[in-house]
Amino acid sequence: MSVLVDLIVILGMLVVVPAGLRLTGAAELDRIRRLWPLFAVPGAVALRLPRGGPATVLAGCYALGAVLLALHAPPRLLRAVRASAAHRTAEIALFTALVTPSVAATVLVAERSGHALFGFGPGILALTVPHFHFAGFAAALIAGLVCRVADGPAGRFAASSVPSGTLLVLIGYFIGDWAELAGAVVLTAGMWTVALLTWRTIRVSGRDRTTRTLFAVSSAVLVATMVLALSWALGEATGLPHPTLTWMAATHGLGNALGFALCSVLAWRRLQDQPEPTPPEQSPPGRRGTGPPPADPALATSVRTDPPLTRPALTGLEDRTS
Repeated sequence: MSVLVDLIVILGMLVVVPAGLRLTGAAELDRIRRLWPLFAVPGAVALRLPRGGPATVLAGCYALGAVLLALHAPPRLLRAVRASAAHRTAEIALFTALVTPSVAATVLVAERSGHALFGFGPGILALTVPHFHFAGFAAALIAGLVCRVADGPAGRFAASSVPSGTLLVLIGYFIGDWAELAGAVVLTAGMWTVALLTWRTIRVSGRDRTTRTLFAVSSAVLVATMVLALSWALGEATGLPHPTLTWMAATHGLGNALGFALCSVLAWRRLQDQPEPTPPEQSPPGRRGTGPPPADPALATSVRTDPPLTRPALTGLEDRTS
């Protein structure tokens, strides 16, 4: 199991986090995004070394980068106070995405040193690292993107319940299994809402089959992986039969990493890079138009959004006051 978990974490470090930062469109994150490999590569190497001093030092390098990233979070939270309701919720989701890698990195340092953290041994800590890369960073980021595009009660619910559920799960680590189950329920409700909005609203805005397929896969996988998360949390709280941690890593963990997080960031990137539809040239009355024929309505379908989907969907989450 350890090799699989390490590969999942490396995917998060080297691919999902920098790709996700690019999706925000926030100019202030450009520098840390460009520097991110300098921190992520040592962190990835640390995972493949035996626990001890060298691995701890390399994990510390990754922790430094994660802390530098987290320093960008407070200004965005202050900006959310002056924003509209939907914009405020999206900002909170992005705040969560910027902070959670530092939680994962702190846990990684303790795990690579072979020491317990808050009473949790290296085995549990090793599973906590991918959790905060994917249920923390990736889930909150995608929920924020969805909220910005699908502006409405469902979008705001998704972008608020994902950070809330992640926090409740973290609190549940210290309080008990029932609190962790409550967090899993809130997180699952938010993620299923993300999946529903992605399938019904955002997927159809992709003008090519690959983009639509990536969105479809991320939505379908998310439904299945969160069923597994619920079943595990319920079993831990009630004693009912539930999957083992090894099975969860091979199904829930791998599915969230590849099927949800990776497919989502790739789909959003393709969606933001797609060109604006060009309207046909207008002709004088009585003359046939010389411009290109109108696009197939099924492929030209777009989501009403501010700013347009062809720009980064969060576009730095510029201030939009109520």
